[in-house]
Amino acid sequence: MYVSRLTAQNWRNFTKIVVSFQETTYLVGANASGKSNFLDIFRFMRDVAAPKGGGLQKAIANRGGLKKIRCLAARQHPNIELQFELKQNLSSQFPDWIYKLSFQGDRAQQVKIVSESVWKNGKEILLRPNKEDDNDPERLTQTFLEQINANKDFREIVEFFNDVLYLHLVPQLLKFGNLIAAQRMESDPFGQGFLDEVATVPQKTRDSRLKRINRILQNAIPQFKELTFERDSITGSPHLKMFYIHWRDKGAWQTEDQFSDGTLRLISLLWTLMSSNNLVLLEEPELSLHAPIVEQIPKLIRETRSTRKTVYGQIFVSTHSEQLLSDKSLDGKSFLIVRPDKKGESSLIESLGEDDLQAIRSGIPPADIVFGHTKLTVGRLIR
Repeated sequence: MYVSRLTAQNWRNFTKIVVSFQETTYLVGANASGKSNFLDIFRFMRDVAAPKGGGLQKAIANRGGLKKIRCLAARQHPNIELQFELKQNLSSQFPDWIYKLSFQGDRAQQVKIVSESVWKNGKEILLRPNKEDDNDPERLTQTFLEQINANKDFREIVEFFNDVLYLHLVPQLLKFGNLIAAQRMESDPFGQGFLDEVATVPQKTRDSRLKRINRILQNAIPQFKELTFERDSITGSPHLKMFYIHWRDKGAWQTEDQFSDGTLRLISLLWTLMSSNNLVLLEEPELSLHAPIVEQIPKLIRETRSTRKTVYGQIFVSTHSEQLLSDKSLDGKSFLIVRPDKKGESSLIESLGEDDLQAIRSGIPPADIVFGHTKLTVGRLIR
């Protein structure tokens, strides 16, 4: 299933946005423009729908409370509203599902649902508040997404949100996880349990993915020969090992704690793209990577997900790397520009105009067009 359209009101630094998506969408903007806040909408919905330890109240509390996520520019309409249009096929004219959630805080600072609704194929199948909510207002502290006995008719939406995958791997947490006194966060967004995830995959599937990653790494890393998985013979701990050819006659093996940060991020990126057929959120995948490799990321996304056996989900990529968007084969419709509004009170998200799309079709590198908009924004901020 795919997100075809999102409408959000009063979420963090967005007063109101209406955004349409492609199969792969690149979110571009200057630092602090709102890219991470935008991706957090989907992480938030994943937390709300989580079957264990999730829910609306916890998702809000984990973000510092309602005051932290409600837009400061919200005045006349204080509710936070999120509406998602979902399709089985992005080329379909109409959405298969629409889910809308609106909530706000009361005078006691308790978060209450203002409305929750679901449409399936144009037919309304849920509308809250209902009679039961009127009789027991405490019910409005929970969405039906988080209630198994209430979401039977739209559990497909619940599963979609719950399967959203966000990865922003921090190499040091993976390399030195046993030495760093850090609690692993739910859903492991920073890759602390990446090796455990690799270990739990059936051997045949794991070997197939590593074989594909091997081929890609051989073109990206000098002197690289082979990537393998093994367990420590004493502790049973999972490890990745890489074989390099260098000045020694027989070469040498390295384990993941000896890999460069860029190598670890590249391996985790490739693994994630191959392992998930759901919505994947990639935040600044270019970090720690050499510029020639960054240029290949759009191609890597296409290659790792080009298989007839699996129908892959969407990918949303946030970036401010010109190298990443230098690929002339990128579709101009896949770009979203995040920038402050004229007053500087909130942020906007815009697609490229027809003139920009035509310029890209004529052969101008997408980065020249896209970052022309963000540079103007940065210039205004500096002045």
